[in-house]
Parts: sequence; C-alpha cells; structure tokens
Amino acid sequence: MMTEQAYAIGERVVVQGKRGPEVATVRGAAEATPAGGRYGVILQAASEEDLSRWADLTREAEDLKWLLRARARARGLPVKIVAAEYTLDASLLTVSYSAEERIELSALIQDLRAHTRARVNFAAVGPREQAMMLGALGACGRENCSSHHLQEFAPVSIRMARDQQLPLNPEKLSGPCGRLLCCLQFEHTQYVELLKDIPRKNAKVCVEGSGACGKVVKLHPLQGTVDVYTDQGLLTEIPASELRPQKDGGRSEGGKEGQGGPQR
Repeated sequence: MMTEQAYAIGERVVVQGKRGPEVATVRGAAEATPAGGRYGVILQAASEEDLSRWADLTREAEDLKWLLRARARARGLPVKIVAAEYTLDASLLTVSYSAEERIELSALIQDLRAHTRARVNFAAVGPREQAMMLGALGACGRENCSSHHLQEFAPVSIRMARDQQLPLNPEKLSGPCGRLLCCLQFEHTQYVELLKDIPRKNAKVCVEGSGACGKVVKLHPLQGTVDVYTDQGLLTEIPASELRPQKDGGRSEGGKEGQGGPQR
C-alpha cells in the first residue's frame, strides 16, 4: 500500500486520469492514495524521465492534431478537432472533436494508423469541455474554473441564479463556453438554506409591532433582510425575523417553494 505523502503546490505528479496515467500539476492540497482508486488520484511524483516522456508525447499529439485538422479540411468533413492527448504510457491517443451532426470518422482513423501505434479513441465534446481543454478567462478575470480545478461538470440551472438574486442577463450568467457559469453551483446550497427563513418575493407581509404591511419586492439572503413596498407607498429594508404573514390571505413563504422564485 502506498504511504501517504504531501505534495507541494506547483509540483509535477503522475495521476490516474480518466483514460490512463497522465502528468499533472498540483493546484491545491493533495496526498498520495493507493492506486486503483477514482481517477485524479496521485500515483507518484513525476520523475525527470516521466516529464521528458510527457513533453515528447505532448508534442507528438499536437502534431497529430494539426495533421487531422488538415486532413478533415481536405476531405470537407464538418468537424472541429479540438485536442489530441496521449496517456503517459502511450497506449491510448484520445482525439477530442465537435461536430454539428453525426459524421463518419473512419478515414481520419486510417490517417492516424500511419503515424501512431497507440489505440485511437475519438471523443465528442461539448462547449464546456472545449473551454476546459483550450483554456479561457472567466468574467472574474481569472482562469476559468473548468480548466483550473474542476474534475467534472455538475448540473447548473437558471434557478441557481434566481436563488442568488442575480440579474437574469444571459451575457452576465454565461461563461466563455456560452453555457451557464459553473460557479453558480458553488454557493447554491448555502443560499437555499438562507432562503428557508426569508419570505418569498411578492409575499404579503406585516411588520411585527408596527402593524405596517406591504409586499416583498426584493430579497437579501446574506443579510437576512427583504425590501418591502408598504401599503403607504414606502420602500424599506426590513429583517426577515421582524415579519409575519399578512392575515388577509397573504403569506411569507419558505422551504421548498420559498427559494426566491416568483409566486405562480
């Protein structure tokens, strides 16, 4: 069994990738784990031989990528060759591509046979996978999450943006890939918990003690407050703990249906 060993940020290591061993760089706290586990675990520190071999394989894969692009263009195939990657043992070459429709790839596979002995796998990828492989800057000005640290993509929905009270502007909610920002999921669980104790937008409420009533028009989950437009025409921010449902049929809502969405 492999002994536990801490690795420094920036250290080059050999990891168990999805398709086989790969060389990677440590981006956060990590420890060696027994081989045979889930992909992404560190197998060992990368030796000089590993690094040299990986550099050679990366250059060879890059040449094959451009070869395939030229052959696809010459054949008029409507396909985009995104990347080509070897495993560290050179047993597998994975070619990532995107296409609007189903295409026949046998001719491209035959082209590769003359240049590599590795098993060839063509893998169709979507916009998020492309952003992960090619790299890009996010709206925050930093490297996009998918190419920096995400190991896999979790589902992201517009409801997450609603729960976080973000403007539903597609340009601001979309990443470089054109899909919803992956980071919308990072704090969503926290917002769901906060919203359980806050009246839903459009709920009719009254302020404890004062008797003033009105309609909730905006939520501030992190502050635990809401903006209430009172029956007297005033807009005021009030702690949710000071509110109660209006007795004339309105109600403050939380729980499963009270997570910041409009009443239906």
